[in-house]
Amino acid sequence: MPSHEPTRMTPAPRPERVAAFRAGLSAESRAALLLLLKGYRIVARRWKNPVGEVDLIVRRGRLLVFVEVKARDHLDDAAEAVTRHQQRRIIAASRAWVGRHPADATKNIRFDAVLVAPRRWPRHIESAFDASR
Repeated sequence: MPSHEPTRMTPAPRPERVAAFRAGLSAESRAALLLLLKGYRIVARRWKNPVGEVDLIVRRGRLLVFVEVKARDHLDDAAEAVTRHQQRRIIAASRAWVGRHPADATKNIRFDAVLVAPRRWPRHIESAFDASR
């Protein structure tokens, strides 16, 4: 039996938010392809928890890497966009990941960044930041 309660409509997202979301997905896909070509295995994409989000989580051998993907018009601008605040959230999210995946506690953990710009091959920066800072 159909419900006669009024349907609650949510407003459509603003066009610039939709464009930013699509650009982010495209950048993450390009970053994932680069990492696959370098021999990493994608474990998770856009992994979220209450303390933060990680764009990509990848593995290669005994190495577990939490990757921040940044897309800007220029690679240098993308590098500057990985703020200390974001680093802290990614580190907190990584700890939550290891808490939910105890086998990963024995892995070597690293925090990388992949910088993406139009018409450029993505730049992979290994050990872009660390948890001790």
